[in-house]
Amino acid sequence: MSFVGRENGAAKRASVVKHTFTVSLLALAIHTLTHPAHAADSTAPSQKDKAQQDLVVTATADDADASEAQDYQVKTTHAGTKMLLAPRDVPQSLSMVTKQRFQDQDLQSVGDVLDNATGVATELIDSERSAYFARGFQISSYTYDDIPTSVSDTWNYGDAAEDTAIYDRIEIVRGATGLMTGAGSPGASVNMVRKHADSKEVTGNLTASYGSWDKQRYVADVSSPLNEAGTVRGRIVAGYQDQDSWLDRYHKTKKFLYGVIDADVTDNTTLSLGYDYQQSNTGNPTWGGLPTWYSDGSRTHFNRSTNPAADWTRYSTDSRKIFANVSHNFDNGWSFRVNATHAEETFNDKLLYVMEFPDVTTGQGVSGFGSQDRGKRKLESVDTYASGPFELAGRQHELVAGVSYSRQHNATYSADGSLDYDQMGDFNSWDGSAQEPEWGDWYQNADDIVRQKSAYTAARFSLADPLALILGARYTEWSTMGSSGDVRKNNITPYGGLVYDINDTWSAYASYTSIFQPQTYRDRDGKYLSPVTGKNYETGLKSDWYNGRLTATFAVFRIEQENAAQADGDNFVNGSSEQAYYSTKGAVSKGAEFEINGAVTDNLQMTFGATRYVAKDTEGRFNSNMPQTSFKLFTRYQLPMLRELTVGGGVNWQSRTFQDATGPDGETTRVYQSSYPLANLFARYQVNKQVAVQANVNNLFDRSYYSWLSDYAVYGAPRNYSVSVSYAF
Repeated sequence: MSFVGRENGAAKRASVVKHTFTVSLLALAIHTLTHPAHAADSTAPSQKDKAQQDLVVTATADDADASEAQDYQVKTTHAGTKMLLAPRDVPQSLSMVTKQRFQDQDLQSVGDVLDNATGVATELIDSERSAYFARGFQISSYTYDDIPTSVSDTWNYGDAAEDTAIYDRIEIVRGATGLMTGAGSPGASVNMVRKHADSKEVTGNLTASYGSWDKQRYVADVSSPLNEAGTVRGRIVAGYQDQDSWLDRYHKTKKFLYGVIDADVTDNTTLSLGYDYQQSNTGNPTWGGLPTWYSDGSRTHFNRSTNPAADWTRYSTDSRKIFANVSHNFDNGWSFRVNATHAEETFNDKLLYVMEFPDVTTGQGVSGFGSQDRGKRKLESVDTYASGPFELAGRQHELVAGVSYSRQHNATYSADGSLDYDQMGDFNSWDGSAQEPEWGDWYQNADDIVRQKSAYTAARFSLADPLALILGARYTEWSTMGSSGDVRKNNITPYGGLVYDINDTWSAYASYTSIFQPQTYRDRDGKYLSPVTGKNYETGLKSDWYNGRLTATFAVFRIEQENAAQADGDNFVNGSSEQAYYSTKGAVSKGAEFEINGAVTDNLQMTFGATRYVAKDTEGRFNSNMPQTSFKLFTRYQLPMLRELTVGGGVNWQSRTFQDATGPDGETTRVYQSSYPLANLFARYQVNKQVAVQANVNNLFDRSYYSWLSDYAVYGAPRNYSVSVSYAF
């Protein structure tokens, strides 16, 4: 596979930085202090270096997808455009979280990764449901090896709980990403990159861990050639997890099995087939949280271990995915790729929601609303594209073009029941022993089929040696049929980006990206509202050092969202009982981001990200429950004098948040979560070549905070630890 990109050789480091940029101070200081030899190499470029500035790099697929095994950064990515580019050449903000960081920071689920990703804010609504936001907007674009999946913001199919043991890395592209993902929100997109069978000899890793609240976890990851030549290879990842929680009576088990076969059909053609199964079962899960106030208006202060769930509550999820991809590299540098997946995911629950506010003395006054629910999400999707170089006006450029199709069937059903004040009893001494309610009949919440048919293309034009222009567009035919109505929308999503190489280390970029999201709300005349649109304007600086092992990005952005639905007062659709809506201008988010990520030296890896934005809608505020300022830091250092020992840690900090909630007196009251830091530490000792022992501590100072605060409150996790032993072969 060929790609038109910058030279990533050692000559990149032999250049003079003729201008000083404020954003570079941290990176340059770390670089100079910890790697003086390389700093000393920053002399004037040689004539050979100058002659190589027009170099066209040719790399194999393995070269493109690989980085040093223990790095926090990757050298190339398909993120954002599906063209194989260095992160510095993509005119959008990117964050990469690699499998090495999964291990160091003990990030065991997709949710753990997003909790610690630059620019991403987490909303933990209860013990099983979570939502993630970037730049003020909820993230709804999730892809698996670049194949989109629509994730529900109402029902939990276990997406955030998926185990990272099966992934090589997770990529986050901030801003609108409609060119590659189709419909979605303008905040960000998240792509999970699966592991593959890339070893021609038997290798593997076995890990056992134990932690707080009797958490036990066992994972096996084994690769092996399946024929003598190693042209057919297999990999299996399997795991089991069993744990309690800081919440009383809560218990959860999780198991997963992942298998993939990779075959070199010819020297230029590869075939991959895989299966992914994940299941979780939770006893005593929460729905909502603890009352924020007592009935007299005073604030409650329950113990963090108080679990509002009843003993009969449960939550289970089941996910089965089959995937395949074929890729072929042509002799002229072009490549062709087909990805396909079939997924079936289900959930089944029985839950209790605590309503109203208890008396401060007697604990009386709360009622319960019970719901048992089941749902199924079925997805078939295929994506095929070709990419490669072409010549125009005496220069070499890059082109990608493809088509995709997806069909997703979502069906959910519920049955309700209630518990009165007497049945709930004294909530101040709640122990979950309330009886199960009498359930009503099952009814349908939704039964919809959503289809997307798309064609997309993008080209990277080399306008001059230091200047590249990326232009692209996606045409999407989106439709839904079922209980939400029959809606059909067509949309063209444009993309434009410009990257200018200031020197061999720094680039400046600017981009315009967009996205859309059809909606099924109707106005009072019965017409469906136009799709919500998002436009992302972004400009910034990017840099890389050490052959791409360390990168930095500074971005300034503005996102404009239009056509967001707003309830039309007391008006209904054509005199029916369906609430009418109208389109509003939506919200505007503007801010700045900074991230440095990767190998500062061979011994020191670090990631540091900071975000500041202001988001406002027509009422002057937007998603106030999300922090508008945050930073996240994590480092790993291998001691030169004792190379068996690696230590590290970090801190996540976020600014104050608030929500307006209805209190016991029926009046709206603003409730605040003050700013807070969460610190964590880790250490790993390499006993010998095969055996390593690792310890992690999260929330080191046992900070008490709310992960959700409105008329009910959800506490975040207290201090917790884990110890693991791994055996590699």
